[in-house]
Amino acid sequence: MTITLCESSVDVFVPYLGNLSVLLDHASAYARARNIEPAILLHMRLYPNMYDLTRQVGEANRHAVVACALLAGREPHVFAGTEPDIAELKARIASAIDFMQGLPRAAIDGAADKEVVFTFKNGATRKFTGRSLLLTFSVPQFFFHVTTAYDILRHAGVDLAKKDFLGPPR
Repeated sequence: MTITLCESSVDVFVPYLGNLSVLLDHASAYARARNIEPAILLHMRLYPNMYDLTRQVGEANRHAVVACALLAGREPHVFAGTEPDIAELKARIASAIDFMQGLPRAAIDGAADKEVVFTFKNGATRKFTGRSLLLTFSVPQFFFHVTTAYDILRHAGVDLAKKDFLGPPR
């Protein structure tokens, strides 16, 4: 059995971004029920030198979008540089999903041995093959940030369980 790059990228990122959006719904409901300003949750972090919840969600989005764009040979979708609230984070997730689902699957699947260059926010670059970008960098980065977002919300007291992270059966 062969697993394609599209199945290993878009078909993994999209449902977990959907799950992340649902986690933000839980955060919003938690804040309302406890009369907490949602921005307090968005600025929480697990440790002082780690990204806050807003940035964890943004990085999950970014790693998914950039990986899929590089594999497809397209320019990645760019998100606004403004400070988002929960509704805007959810809109950005929806936009990322739409972008990835609109990419040509054949181009992604054909990129396994293609050289791609990931550009970090500081301008540094790193070369990969499409396969190595996805399997050794982008997927691990993506899941690190999604997991950390989940952990921040759990730490804040939002009632979540592993099923919320994993989402509905597929």
